[in-house]
Amino acid sequence: MINHRKHLILLGTTIKNALIQLDKLAEDAILFVVDESDQLRGSLTDGDIRRGLIKGVKIDKPIDLIIQVNPRYLKKKEYSIEEVIEFREKLFQIIPIVDDFNRIVNVINFRKVRSYLPIDAVLMAGGRGIRLKPLTDTKPKPLLKIGDKPIIEHNLDRLTLFGIDDLWISINYLGEQIENYFGDGSDRDIKINYVSEDRPLGTIGSVSKINNFQHDNILITNSDLLTNLDYEEFFLEFIKQDADLGVVTIPYNVNIPYAILEVNLGMVMKLKEKPTYTYYANGGIYLVKRSVLDLIPKDQHFNATDLMEKLIENNGKVFSYPLMNYWLDIGTPEDFEKAKVDIFSIKF
Repeated sequence: MINHRKHLILLGTTIKNALIQLDKLAEDAILFVVDESDQLRGSLTDGDIRRGLIKGVKIDKPIDLIIQVNPRYLKKKEYSIEEVIEFREKLFQIIPIVDDFNRIVNVINFRKVRSYLPIDAVLMAGGRGIRLKPLTDTKPKPLLKIGDKPIIEHNLDRLTLFGIDDLWISINYLGEQIENYFGDGSDRDIKINYVSEDRPLGTIGSVSKINNFQHDNILITNSDLLTNLDYEEFFLEFIKQDADLGVVTIPYNVNIPYAILEVNLGMVMKLKEKPTYTYYANGGIYLVKRSVLDLIPKDQHFNATDLMEKLIENNGKVFSYPLMNYWLDIGTPEDFEKAKVDIFSIKF
C-alpha cells in the first residue's frame, strides 16, 4: 500500500504548488482534489496544467480553474472485482477509493498492488506454538522471523499486495506483542483491528466475535503459513463456483510401489500397477460468504473443519482450490528451518 494522502490536494491550492507536488510524485503524477472534509472534487495531472497554461491561466491561480471534475473512482463496500480488473486492463493506474460520503479513504496504485479485492481478511494468530518451544516461550509464533521479518508480516504483506486493506488479527497467547508490533496499520495505509480470545476458540471460533466486516466475503487464514498464493485467482474461482466456502488445498501424492488389486467379495475386479493416489490436505486458507459466519457458535471452540462439515450436512457448497504454488505450514522446528532457507528463493 502507499501513503494515499500524498495524492490529495486541497481546492484553492495554486497551480504552482500543485506542480511542486506533482513533481514529487514522479511517475505516479496524479492528484485528487478534495475539500476540507476530504470529499473528492476532481483530479489533476501535468496534462491538465499544461492545457490550462496554454489557454492563458496564470500559474498563481487556483487549480479549481483547470481540474477534471468527474474523475474515476471506486466506492468502498460497493465495487466489484470486475470493476477492478476493468480499470487495470484499461491502464488506469491510480484510482481513489471513496466512502459513502464521497470522502477519499484510500488510493490504489496498480504499479504497487496487483489488485484491490473486495474482501475483509482475518489472520488467526492466537496459537501457543508448543512444537516450537523454547522459541515460543517469550514470543508468539507469528512473530518468529523468517528472513528479515516475522512470519505473520509475510502473510500481511501478501494480503496487502492484493489490495486487502480491511484486516483483523485474532490474538490470544502473548497477543499484546502482535498488537504492539502492527498497531492500527495506519503507517501501512491499511486498517488493522484485533479480536482477542479469552481462551482458545479453535481455528475459526473467534471470527464469531467480529460484527463489523466491511464486505460480503471474508478471507480467513492461519498466520503461520508461508505461501505465494494468488489471492485474486482464488477469489475469482470462489465467485465463479458461487460457493459458500472455498478452501485452499494442498495436493499430496502417495506412490504405491506394488500392484494394487481392487477386490469385491473375494474376486479381483481390476489391477493397478504401482498407482499414484492424490489426496488434498487442508491448506488453512478459506474464503467464506459473510452469511455463513452465522453458523459459527458464539464463544465456543470451533474449527474451520467443523464449519465445512456443518455446511456439507446442510447442503452448502464447499469447494476445493488446489494450490500449485508454494505453501509451507510452519509447525515444527524442521519446518521453521526450511522456511528460513526457502524465503530467499520463493517468487512472490
